[in-house]
Amino acid sequence: MANVETRAEPLSIGEVAERTGLSVHALRFYEREGLLVGPVRRTAGGRRRYTTADVDWLLICVRLRESGMPLADLKRFAELVRHGPGNEAERLQLLDAHQQRVEAQIQALEACRSVIAWKVGVYAEHLARGEAGGLWDPTV
Repeated sequence: MANVETRAEPLSIGEVAERTGLSVHALRFYEREGLLVGPVRRTAGGRRRYTTADVDWLLICVRLRESGMPLADLKRFAELVRHGPGNEAERLQLLDAHQQRVEAQIQALEACRSVIAWKVGVYAEHLARGEAGGLWDPTV
């Protein structure tokens, strides 16, 4: 019969690395930097054992970092979550500021994409007509 994971089943650092896309080194760094919301439990032999709640939190951290959240903000957010209820307004403020930065980045990228699409169209049109010679030729 297959081994079905339960919420309480502990996960090794390798399993967590596989599930989150973080390296073992990065997971140790996250722990050292205080980015986890709870302590990582250890076996009697000192091996780290994670919960599925740890994985869920790490997946949020991965997305926040991938979207450009500064490490200091992520640390502060984790600290606020660790402290529990009563600081939700500050958490919201951190997330709202980050969301605004991400929206600005998206707008900037959309402007870049628009210029690139226009330039691709110019080149495609000239090549289709056989008139590509001289397009931005610095020797002319």
